Amino acid sequence: MPPEVMVFDIGRVLIGWDPEGFYDRVIGVPARARLFAEVDLHGMNLAIDRGEGFGSVVAACAAAHPAWAGEIMLWHDRWSEMVTGPIEGSVRLLRALKARGVPVLALTNFGRETLQIAQARFDFLNEFDAMVVSGHLGAVKPEPAIYAALESVAHVPPDRLFLADDVAANCAAAAARGWHTHLFQSPEGLAAALLAHGLLTEETLP
Repeated sequence: MPPEVMVFDIGRVLIGWDPEGFYDRVIGVPARARLFAEVDLHGMNLAIDRGEGFGSVVAACAAAHPAWAGEIMLWHDRWSEMVTGPIEGSVRLLRALKARGVPVLALTNFGRETLQIAQARFDFLNEFDAMVVSGHLGAVKPEPAIYAALESVAHVPPDRLFLADDVAANCAAAAARGWHTHLFQSPEGLAAALLAHGLLTEETLP
């Protein structure tokens, strides 16, 4: 069946997320490469996305790696600088879908505190009809529980859902449940997919 409900990932689909670029600017590329090789910062962030306390997780990681403690604490103290801004074309598509009356939901791996920071900065992150957030649920994509939670709030069969996500494994997990999916690489590619699936028309494209 054709999809009738749009589901957006947030990071790297609606807002830019580039911690490596942030550290490159602040401590330099060689030091950043050593830091990321020696400290599992993305694993640390996954714990935050699962709902653990933002400050406590970063502080514990810094304490476990004293040689990098100052650099690790930047993840907490300057987190908003790792968000590079809105992906404007995607935001226009979100609003075009809403203007056409398409229900627009979010399915995102995001910490509780960090999402509050992002929502205060970007008003469009408050415009979803419903949100399923890993930090609230305690499950992250591509785990089945987070997709089941989205299905429970969407109130449509899985084959009526259309997910745009930048991670192939997340799309694959959704597709295995019967969802329509699009591996996000650019707003232009997403616009073409929305046209192909009938969620937007040439007249309603932004």
